Order: sequence, then structure tokens, then C-alpha cells
Amino acid sequence: MVSENRASKKVKPSFTVDVEDGISIAMRDSFGIDIKPTERVLRLTDRILKIYSDHSVKGTFFVLGLIAEHYPELVQRIEKEGHELAVHGYHHLLFTKMTPEKAFQELDSAKKLIEDISGAEVFGHRAPAFSINSEISWAFDVLAECGFMYDSSVMPCKGPHYGWPEFPSTLKEVKTKSGNSLLEFPMSVTSFAGRKIPALGGSYLRLLPYRVSRSQFRKIQKNYHPIIYIHPYELDDSRYPDFYFDQLKKSGFKKNLSLRSNWLFRSKVEEKFNKLMKIDGSVSMWELIQNHRDSGNIETLNWNRM
Repeated sequence: MVSENRASKKVKPSFTVDVEDGISIAMRDSFGIDIKPTERVLRLTDRILKIYSDHSVKGTFFVLGLIAEHYPELVQRIEKEGHELAVHGYHHLLFTKMTPEKAFQELDSAKKLIEDISGAEVFGHRAPAFSINSEISWAFDVLAECGFMYDSSVMPCKGPHYGWPEFPSTLKEVKTKSGNSLLEFPMSVTSFAGRKIPALGGSYLRLLPYRVSRSQFRKIQKNYHPIIYIHPYELDDSRYPDFYFDQLKKSGFKKNLSLRSNWLFRSKVEEKFNKLMKIDGSVSMWELIQNHRDSGNIETLNWNRM
């Protein structure tokens, strides 16, 4: 067995964070109540930043515009510590729920805000819930028109509420019907129990034993860059405020079961993220892309042929 410390130094992983506040999004999406982002996102992102610092590595933080608006100091700190800033939308709206005009407004405003706060140019984007798929034919055009250089929203497998199984699993340059060009760096997927799954993030990282996540990490790294993702709230194993549970009590059994299941094994996520980072460190998404561009090995996909 190859030691974790001897993992390939050429096929580097990228550890990424989708910076959003779990409580405010849950209140809106589950109960229809709008509240501003809570300060938990600061404390939890601070814990994640410490992991990067402990390993002396860099990553990519896809920041929600709403978080940048309420906590500009967090955006400034991420940039100051040398990480890549990217966009995760403004109000965490799914592409499947937006028109092209609304999407442009959301993304353009978020990009400009984060750039103004940080003083750094923003190149990348990741859609909430990986909501770019083959049915959203206009998404790449909107992203290109906003000035993004790359996107990392495609999950090249079939998920319960997302996925684009036909999309390749490696970095591609997408030529759109309108003549725009955008780099798409899809999320990492692997096979488990006979099906493709995104084993290196979200509920899969939370629920699967570390040995399984480590095995899938190594399997992906044999051929390509593992892309790992977490949200700050996935480290939050403390009780939510009473106003959240007041609403939860009014909900039906199915919603209760679904929402409460999100706390299963949260206390293990930080440890798994930390241990996976020990295998071979982390670089930003933009650094990976630059390396591929320098080597000239990015294939082009024509939208009309996908």
C-alpha cells in the first residue's frame, strides 16, 4: 500500500469551500422566512481557514454575495491569507429557478462586490446545489458575459436533485451556441456500490467512513485532480437557535426527518477534511487551471455536440 505521504505530487488536489450560512438558507428554503446570515459563518469559516494554515496550503473559497455584503471582513481575510476568491451566487438561488436575466444580475453583482471588497480579480464560479445541467443551455453564456474565466458547477453523475451524467469528468473548454468560451472544471465523482457518486463532499463526505473517502480520493488521484468541497455549516455540530426549532416543530414528519438527518456525523467532517488534506496538500482551482493552460492540454467541447 502506498503511504499517504507518498501520494502523487503531480496530480494535485484542490480543497474548496462554498461559503454560506446554513441557518439563514435553511430558514428561507425550508420555512419561507428570510433572515440575515448569522455570525456562525464567521466562526466556522475561521476553523476551516485554520486547517489550511496548519498545512500551509491554499484553496478556493466560493463566497456567497450575501455573505460578502454582511461580512466583508471575512472576504478580506480569505484574500489576505492567499486563497482564491470565487463566486457562489448572491442569494443562493438555483439556476433552475432563474431566468438568464436574473442569473446575470445575481452573478454580476456578486462578482463585482467580492472584487471591490478584496481588491482581487475573481475568475471562478460555482452554482448552488450544482444546478447547471444539460437543460440549462444558457448558463455558460451568462457566466462568460459576467466575465468569469471558469465554472465548477457540473456534477458529472446522476444525483437526487442535480447532475449531468453525460459531461466529461475532466477540465474542458466549452464553446457555447452564442460563440462564448468558458472553462468547466467538473466536480470529482467516483464509483461506489455500482454507481457514480460525488464521494468527496457534502453528505457523502459526512456519512461515509473516512477509510472510504480516503480510498476514493486515492482512486481519483491516480488519474486526475481530486476536487473536495465542504460548507462551513457542515462543521457546525452545536444546537441551532430556538427560532429554527420553533419552525421545525410546525413541520411534518418527512421534513423533520430530512432536516434532522443533516446533523448526522457532523462532528466528523472537520477531522475528515483535515486528514484528507494531509495526503497531498491543496492548491487553488485557478492554479490547477493555469497549469493545464500552460501545458496546452485542455480539450474543447462544442455545446451543440454535447
